[in-house]
Amino acid sequence: MAVTISDACVGCGSCTTVCPVGALSINADGKAEANDTCVECGACTGACPVQAISL
Repeated sequence: MAVTISDACVGCGSCTTVCPVGALSINADGKAEANDTCVECGACTGACPVQAISL
């Protein structure tokens, strides 16, 4: 998995709505997390309003 989500994540869910394979979710701590279905398309990086996601 090549997606890295930093502590800057505010848990807004923008990334989860644009992921074409559903690889992102908001965890119990209120932060985004990625699973191993990520296809490294980069849609989430552009959707994140705080630039917390990188490939």
